[in-house]
This record gives sequence, C-alpha cells and structure tokens, in this order.
Amino acid sequence: MSVTIREFRLDSPTAEADTEAAASVLRAVLPYLVVTPRALRWQVETAPEAQHHRLLLAEADGQLLGCARTGIYYDSSEPGQAYLNIYVHPDRRGRGAGRALLAAGEAYVTGLDARTNFCWSLDDDRSIGFAERNGYRRGRSAHFQRLALDDGSLPPMPSCPPGVEVRTGASFGDDLRGIWVADNEAAMDEPDDVNIEPISYDVWLSQYWLHPEHDRELTSVVTVDGEVAAFSLAITDGDTRYMSGMAGTRRAYRRRGLAKLAKSASLHRAGAAGYTEAFTNNDSGNEPMLAINKWFGYQECATEVRWIRDLTG
Repeated sequence: MSVTIREFRLDSPTAEADTEAAASVLRAVLPYLVVTPRALRWQVETAPEAQHHRLLLAEADGQLLGCARTGIYYDSSEPGQAYLNIYVHPDRRGRGAGRALLAAGEAYVTGLDARTNFCWSLDDDRSIGFAERNGYRRGRSAHFQRLALDDGSLPPMPSCPPGVEVRTGASFGDDLRGIWVADNEAAMDEPDDVNIEPISYDVWLSQYWLHPEHDRELTSVVTVDGEVAAFSLAITDGDTRYMSGMAGTRRAYRRRGLAKLAKSASLHRAGAAGYTEAFTNNDSGNEPMLAINKWFGYQECATEVRWIRDLTG
C-alpha cells in the first residue's frame, strides 16, 4: 500500500471533507481534546505568517490514515524552533503513515531553516519506540485530566474577598488589553521546553480570543479593585465537551486563590449550560495548577511526552 502525503489547501474542493476527516483522526487519537473541523480550518487560515503553519494529510486508497500539524514556534525567543505533531488513527496504524508524515514534516521545517524539532506523543510503548527509533530524545511530560460536570461532585464556588469581582469574558466587550497582559504574564511562567516571548495584542486577539471554539460567556476573569488579576479561558464543542484553555494569575496577585476562583466560576457556568465533561492539560512541573485541578476533582486520564530532535546534524 502506497501512502501519499499532501498539504491541506483552503481552496481545495475537498477542503470541507478533509477537515472533517482530520478532526475525526484527532478525536480518535486524543479523545481528551476539543477538536472541530472549523477549528482546524481556522488554524490554517489565520496562522501568523511567521508560524508557517501547515496541516499535512496522509492517505492510502482514498482513505485518510493520519495527519500532522507542523510549523515554526513564532513566539520562541530562540529562532529555528519547529513543531511537528503526528496523529495516526488507531485503526489504521502499521501502514507507514507515521513514517511518511514524519519525513514530510521534517523536510518542510528543515526547508524553513529549523534547527530543533519538537513533537508531542502519548506516553505509550508504541509511540515511545517510534520516537526513539527516529532519533528523538524525551523532554517534558504533561497530563490530560477529566472532570465530570453532571454528577454533582463539583465543589462549591469559593467566596469573593472584598474588592474582588468575577466577570465573564463577554462582559469586557472590546476592552481586552488587561486580559491580554495577564495571559502574556502567566504564559511566561509556565514550564516548557520552548522559551517563549510575549506576543502582540493583535496576534493574541487573532490566535486566542477569536478562536472559533472560545466561549466568551464561559470564560471567567477575576478583577481586584477593577484590575484584571486572573482568568480562565473556556473552549467548547457547543455540545457536551468543555476544555480549559490558558488559566493563570498575574504575579502581583498570586497565592490568593484567584485562579481557582476564576476556574470555578467557569466550570459552574459550563455545568449549568449543559456541558457534561471538562478536560484540561497541565505540564507535569506545573504544580500550582495541578493542585488546583486536584481540588476540583479532576482525574488523570493520559500522559503525553514531548520529543526533541536536533535537525542541524
């Protein structure tokens, strides 16, 4: 069986079917994510030019076996840092799709002068063997976690101290710069293999706030004396699944339980809106957020590993 790799094209007559099939693959590989065809298309359509983002499709006999998302970390403080995340449908493994996507993705980012390639995979024997055989070394790990929203187990919302207010993201209208500042500051302190720099307001607006599955009514923002102090972004599929996007607290307001307050408000509103399960993902070194999620009752459901390869040799 011959595997063919092609790049997803927005102007292709099969674009809609391609994103439907790719989203199906991602959901089969990572059932802990909120993935929609609309979001995959949006990611290709709106990615910053410096990201060079591409969606690669692996096919054989007219069937999509897998896909890959690849490009450059445009917000890295070090140039030449690339990403290549490969997803092969569990029922279609063993046909060479993973190897073909890896070769095509590495050739693509090498052509962009990438020096280092980063890949995420589940922490299972098959994925580990594939990464190690292809010259990758283990980096950080992260944990997917699940929380039921329909069984009454969600702890009550903490009370608001004086001067503290919990607002929805939608209530800020176009006055979003305080949230942007808080998001950038929190992101700088997250443990990661890639050192990132703050992103501009326009890029943040395009890539995060205007994400097609971002629910502004379920996103919570905590203010202290009117200043944005903490937040919790909400991503949903519009049906039953909720996922926490970035959540964090500005440095000056930490150790007051404000991130817990923001996330609690968001989760309670999600449950009231009919969402039945919540997912999140945290770096294994992000102890403060892991502790918060443990308080909520999240249960670990999978671990993923980041793999790193030097492309200059």
